[in-house]
Amino acid sequence: MTPAIAYFRTSSATNTDGDSVHRQARAVELYANAAGYDLDSCFWDAAVSGADPVESRPGFAALLKHVVESGVAVVLVESADRFARSILAQELGLAHLASLNVRLVTSGGVDLTDDSNPERVMIRHMAGAVAQYDKAKTVQRLRAGRDRVRAVTGRCEGRKAYTDLRPGLAREARRLARRNPKTGKVRSLRQIAVELAALGYPASSGKPLSHSVVREILMR
Repeated sequence: MTPAIAYFRTSSATNTDGDSVHRQARAVELYANAAGYDLDSCFWDAAVSGADPVESRPGFAALLKHVVESGVAVVLVESADRFARSILAQELGLAHLASLNVRLVTSGGVDLTDDSNPERVMIRHMAGAVAQYDKAKTVQRLRAGRDRVRAVTGRCEGRKAYTDLRPGLAREARRLARRNPKTGKVRSLRQIAVELAALGYPASSGKPLSHSVVREILMR
């Protein structure tokens, strides 16, 4: 059997715990078994854009180092867009592999590094253009979706606020911030933080929230 290396890539952090890498692995393993390849090792770039140069990706850089050290001359990917999603990254990456005498083969049996057939090269370029276009449209749709959510709620992406993560916190903070009807006194932000901690709403460190966080909660 011919030794080969598997390469996987997931483009966003939300996909790192999802099915994407498992799907890629299943496709590559099925093809390897059918085509007589023995998977020597696998490398994965998690949350890495397909437009990034292959040499700048930690996983692929490690793969290239392994290729030089081991002499394995075949890299298997699920599909061309798992390797790259821009024509520039695709062609420069393929040229780099070709310079090392390494073949890049998809789970569909397409040798992306084979330049002997002009029609095949043209189709590869067209597929790269389609992948690049699809990526751009996906980014556009996601941006439009975030803008719609932001227009309704005032916020969208980014770190979740304490009030999103801990139901009841904002209600208790506002209650503690009210003026005492008997004495007329108002608790300071630090006093509110201490009482919130006693009610089960401390910071992640276990200490009371900072006064700036309490202020942010009360302003929401």
